Amino acid sequence: QVQLVESGGGLVPPGGSLRLSCAASGLRADYYAIGWFRQAPGKEREGIACISTSDGSTYLEDSVKGRFTISKDDAENTVYLQMNSLKPEDTAVYYCTVDIGFYGCYRNYVPDDYWGQGTQVTVSS
Repeated sequence: QVQLVESGGGLVPPGGSLRLSCAASGLRADYYAIGWFRQAPGKEREGIACISTSDGSTYLEDSVKGRFTISKDDAENTVYLQMNSLKPEDTAVYYCTVDIGFYGCYRNYVPDDYWGQGTQVTVSS
């Protein structure tokens, strides 16, 4: 059973930083894509980041590009989302997501087959 556990959310003032972590287990595959969705109140789910074990490609949505960075630690089966220069509009529940298979993170592709429970990020003074 695929399990994704997010951590690192919390309350941060505008301009601050958070580092979200996603610990993955049960993937039983060499190749997969892992990423992040977020959902703000009253908004549709928005795929914002992806990283691929297949070819190392990454994707960041335009609204977070230049502020967020996605990375992975293969030895620990953990993916990180470093979030800098946070804005109030970044407030959302952030979900770690996985697609199992040979996928590259190109265009606006963000995996969506498996989901974690989410972690709340609130940007407010």
